[in-house]
Amino acid sequence: MARILGRIGGSSAAHPWRTLLAWLVALIAAVGLAGALGGAPHDDYSIPGMPYQQGTSFLSAHIPEFSGTSARVVIHVARDANGSGRVPSDVVEAVRERLLHVRGAATVAPARVSADGDTALIQVAYRIPVTDFTGSEGVDALKSAAAPAVQRGLQVAYGGELPENMSVPSGTAEVVGVVAALVILVIALGSLVAAGLPILVALMGLGVGTSVIGLLAAVTDISTIAPTVASMVGLGVGIDYALLLVSRHIEGLRRGLGPREAAAEATASAGSSVLLAGLTVLVSLFGLKLSTLKVYASFGYATAAVVVAVMVAAVTLVPAILGLAGRRILPRRERRAPGTAQPVTESTLTGRWAAWVGARPVRSALGALLVLGALAAPVLGMRTWPQDAGTQPESNPTRVAYDLVAAEFGPGANAPLVIAADLTRAPDVAGLVARASAEPGVVGASAPLVKNGAAVFTVQPSTGPQDERTRDLIDRLRADLPAGTYVTGIVAGFGDISDRLAERLWIVVAFVVGLSLLLLTFLFRAPVVALKAAVMNLLSVAAAYGVITAIFQTDVGARLVGLPHGTAVSSWAPILMFAVLFGLSMDYEVFLLSRIKEYWLATGDANGSVVRGLAATGRVITSAAAIMVAVFTGFALDPDVTVKTMGIGMGAAVLIDATVVRMVLVPATMALLGKANWWLPRWLDRLLPHVHVEAPPLPEREPVSVGNTV
Repeated sequence: MARILGRIGGSSAAHPWRTLLAWLVALIAAVGLAGALGGAPHDDYSIPGMPYQQGTSFLSAHIPEFSGTSARVVIHVARDANGSGRVPSDVVEAVRERLLHVRGAATVAPARVSADGDTALIQVAYRIPVTDFTGSEGVDALKSAAAPAVQRGLQVAYGGELPENMSVPSGTAEVVGVVAALVILVIALGSLVAAGLPILVALMGLGVGTSVIGLLAAVTDISTIAPTVASMVGLGVGIDYALLLVSRHIEGLRRGLGPREAAAEATASAGSSVLLAGLTVLVSLFGLKLSTLKVYASFGYATAAVVVAVMVAAVTLVPAILGLAGRRILPRRERRAPGTAQPVTESTLTGRWAAWVGARPVRSALGALLVLGALAAPVLGMRTWPQDAGTQPESNPTRVAYDLVAAEFGPGANAPLVIAADLTRAPDVAGLVARASAEPGVVGASAPLVKNGAAVFTVQPSTGPQDERTRDLIDRLRADLPAGTYVTGIVAGFGDISDRLAERLWIVVAFVVGLSLLLLTFLFRAPVVALKAAVMNLLSVAAAYGVITAIFQTDVGARLVGLPHGTAVSSWAPILMFAVLFGLSMDYEVFLLSRIKEYWLATGDANGSVVRGLAATGRVITSAAAIMVAVFTGFALDPDVTVKTMGIGMGAAVLIDATVVRMVLVPATMALLGKANWWLPRWLDRLLPHVHVEAPPLPEREPVSVGNTV
């Protein structure tokens, strides 16, 4: 593999304009195809086999007007000087009449007016799911229908499932990440040319990858959030992969190699690490399909498309630009003195640090484990729940509607439960309504609608959607109501999603960890190293879980990230974070271990190879991690709570992984294990092929062939 990559890198460096033109054509073609044939992102929240899905399917067959999404229009009038004020009934009726004609509307309930008369709540039930609306289409229709109230100067807010699921990415996170990455790269590489190259390559790969996502959306459901998460990961790993190649190229230039020879060598050696690191990310992403939720599988497809694109860009576009840049890639002070800036890796700061840790392995390992344990401790109290309007900042329009409804009609008005009954099995509709209304925690029930051998009505809990008592009420209703009844609706669906994801998390963990163990053992021929890497990655993920629990479930932490109060961790985050983080942690592990093994094979010195390997890669890993943290933290600015959680959690995980794990725990444990790191049973030695992850540096007097000069 190293030899093939060396030829690719050498050819790209020898013919840079040809490579750049090919990538430009590929980008234009991908964007053009996505524009002509691509589809729009579309969520699929079906939960096969869960009670919510069974109830929704039953309603679709018998009472379709209750099987789709829902929305609420809240009309509020401010109190006058006497402390009174009533919402005009003629305006309310005019709005209700207009709502009957919005796309997909099946029924519009009579307006519910608050006890003091200053607020009216109009509930709209659709016959189509929320995923059938694109962009702001559904909310725009609601706003048009509510125009009479706005024209009269009344406050109008929109809530419910439809408005709460409208998400429009702003692009701010990407810009913040790119700017922060550029600053870090200039500091790390000392050259604006060298700093700009990884960003250019990552953006080119990202452009092709996001276009592929558009094409995928034409043939399968891709979640509306998936492109944002894919961009987050793709931008981070794209810059990291390019940085690794640039750093190895600069090493070659400093040893006296010409630009093309150095580019070929960097692609042969670091390029192998890039492909194998990317492969570990892809393996982790494939685990998302085991969640059994289509929306999760779409995260995997989208992110994999971007990772493959930036990976290919790294091993082809980077050497082309490096060959074109020549010695301008070096800091200005080194450009006129080829071969004189030879690095002595053991004398670098990271080299001295690795030697210090290696001399005190027990103390260092225990200290690192204590830090990781303290960070992970809050995870024991983690609660999960899909995001809703109650988790949004107070300025968010859906949060305004949520607060008005809770204040005027009770918190449970934001958490209506839909109860459907098969009349062939549960014919006593009146008794069913009475039984549900008498359940502790229920404050009232609507009149039932009977149609096509089925009945449906709603009950209002006394508690809000995120309250654990609401979850308990759902469980009690399902247990106490007779056979043939279904407790469904968006809140019940949220509970089922949380249960399914909690149940499948361990299956995804087992799959990803097991496959990664096999892959690392195959690559490094060292089962001990593979097992140690898996355990350390799990520690990094556990610490990240603890961080997001401490931030999002406490009022102080939540306010720091722009949320009004502590809230449950988004149900979408744990599995998605695990799959992405385990792959990214393996990236750094592959970068580090491949260099350590290179020195181990050359010297046979177990401890010395750890010091030299960490010294050679420590600066690159910390720079790459700093970039990744900057990119991920930029996504913490996203208004979507799931994206915000992912950004903060993954930024924290990468920071922990690159400092506590890679700079302390890895050298400490490898020093303790010594030659046992590379132990391989004879029977396994006979089965495993020899794969060279990192090629040794090419001899200076025998540069790799790069074809004809130009």
